[in-house]
Amino acid sequence: MLHPVGPLPAAVYWRRRLLVLTLLLAVLGGGGWLLVSLVTGSGTSAAAGGSPTTPEPDAGPPALDRVVPSLAGVQTPTPAPSTTPPAPQTPAPPAQEAGAACADGSIALEVRTPGEAPSGAAVSLELVVTNTAAVPCTRALDAQLQEMVLVDGAGARLWGSNDCQPASSSDTRTLQPGEQVVFPLTWTGLTSEPACAAPRVPVAPGDYVVRARLDAKTSPDAPLRIR
Repeated sequence: MLHPVGPLPAAVYWRRRLLVLTLLLAVLGGGGWLLVSLVTGSGTSAAAGGSPTTPEPDAGPPALDRVVPSLAGVQTPTPAPSTTPPAPQTPAPPAQEAGAACADGSIALEVRTPGEAPSGAAVSLELVVTNTAAVPCTRALDAQLQEMVLVDGAGARLWGSNDCQPASSSDTRTLQPGEQVVFPLTWTGLTSEPACAAPRVPVAPGDYVVRARLDAKTSPDAPLRIR
């Protein structure tokens, strides 16, 4: 075997042997690769067909959502409807009719004082009546319907113009829009009570207010200091 016998040179027989050996190795190598591929493919297919994919378990809500509920799930209580009835509306006063009696809302009262006066001295006061309507109207300005009073800081009444010398008259006038009527009055500076039932003494120094009325209509307070 190692020493080829034949008519040809020995190198020719060696080359033939190497060629055959190479072909044999190639066939063996290819067959082995094919066998390995078949075995590997069958194992993969069996694994794929025999082991179904197991679904991952549901992770559930995040840990924070399990502890603190989401805002979307929080029920906000609905406030109960208010049962408070609406406040009644005050109707607007009727418009002043031209030539008719002046309503209290169509006139303004003002008290004028000197601001201050000595204790026990006479004081000049004035009651001013003004038609604030846009049309003429009539008003009874009788003396017995007018009154001025002096009031101290505690609200006590110290003097009234009708206490000791009540007046009486019949005085109905037609007041033009914006027209003023002034009624002067002199106060003696002494205290008084209705029907002049108590002794009269000078009003002590202090701060007071003078208030007037015309029938049921009243004026703002006017300050008066007695010194």
